[in-house]
Amino acid sequence: MAYQDTIDYLYSRLPMFSRIGAAAIKKDLDNTISICNFLNNPQHKFKTIHVAGTNGKGSTSHMLASIFQEAGYKTGLYTSPHLYDFRERIKVNGKMCSQEFVTEFTNKIKGLIDEVEPSFFEITVGMAFDYFAQEKCDIAIIETGLGGRLDSTNVISPELSIITNIGWDHMALLGNTLAEIASEKAGIIKTETPVIIGEAITETKHLFEEKAASVNAPIYFAEDYLQLVQFQNNWTTALFEFTQPLIHYLDAPLFPKSFTVECDLPGKYQYKNLKSVLVAAQLLSTMGWKLNANKVLKALLNVKKNTGLMGRWECIQNNPRLILDVAHNEHGIHALLEQLETLHYNQLHIITGMVKDKDVEAVLKLLPTKALYYYTQSHIPRALTANELAAKGNALGLLGQHYEDVNIAISSANKNANHNDLILVIGSVFLVAEVNRNI
Repeated sequence: MAYQDTIDYLYSRLPMFSRIGAAAIKKDLDNTISICNFLNNPQHKFKTIHVAGTNGKGSTSHMLASIFQEAGYKTGLYTSPHLYDFRERIKVNGKMCSQEFVTEFTNKIKGLIDEVEPSFFEITVGMAFDYFAQEKCDIAIIETGLGGRLDSTNVISPELSIITNIGWDHMALLGNTLAEIASEKAGIIKTETPVIIGEAITETKHLFEEKAASVNAPIYFAEDYLQLVQFQNNWTTALFEFTQPLIHYLDAPLFPKSFTVECDLPGKYQYKNLKSVLVAAQLLSTMGWKLNANKVLKALLNVKKNTGLMGRWECIQNNPRLILDVAHNEHGIHALLEQLETLHYNQLHIITGMVKDKDVEAVLKLLPTKALYYYTQSHIPRALTANELAAKGNALGLLGQHYEDVNIAISSANKNANHNDLILVIGSVFLVAEVNRNI
């Protein structure tokens, strides 16, 4: 098969959560184990770091990959979903896997696909493991899909686990309380393997402590070790000044008690992810990984350049300023609003589209009524139609029109906006993926 035929086959043959929702989820690891066995268990042929969480796991994974790349390690990165190219999911040193590899892998595993009927995600996890093993990666950063305990990625034995935060998302699959969701995410905590918790809340902290204690895993709450004391941004980079109140508890810390990080992911909300990443770097440096402060700081200033990360407070137009952000749930929108408070602009224009299996009303209720709204939709079966979203939004006082395509909505916003206005595209990874960047 040619590459495009291969991609068409994978999309049509395998159930895909991003398109059809919960029907694509397999609630055990049996298929993943079968796939890994068929591939001679490639996941054990390189070191890994495992990253889970409701929000921030993509940014955290890319930051870590950038750090290892700057330190000279051959670094794999598995994330999902992709925005424009399927191969964004599987990278080594920031470079996507080849089309030839995708085709060869698919041809190799077709018989097993017919036998075990795996999901799209299960196959892509196996594909990533196989690629990282073939490429002889020193380490790979592995981002979970939805949960943790039964996530297809949870067959690795990582050097370190990170759980960024717990929020309301995918409740139908993970649980109807924060405690239930946290228990699923805590499933990535492994025996005697350090775990970093990026953001803990009263409802979940004890669950992480209990799980870690049960498997003798050292646990670190990042917010205890690092505190943000100042933040400045200029749209394309940001300065985060941290202090380390518990520095005396860290073995050979990379950074002094107070230090500043400049990062090319300028969202203020990134300070929470940076806490996890910086604590991870300090821990890993005591575990034999050759990381130092200069390389870590350089890596964090060049995350996008090193890894190709897109869609996190990403400016693609300056006049008027147009920002893309994949924030799509309550936790993500709260973080986005915190970022908006740090900026100066005239009128806010919000272009949004959401998927119908999210708590749409809960997200809409957080958005500012003073903004002008442009309701639209991505072109996947899970998408809430633009007119339905507009009806919900207008009923809450978020006044605006609906558009059949995100690029039509952007065109309308550009016509309405003055040069010092801000246009924001949010609400869905899949909506951001359909934005024409050649505007």
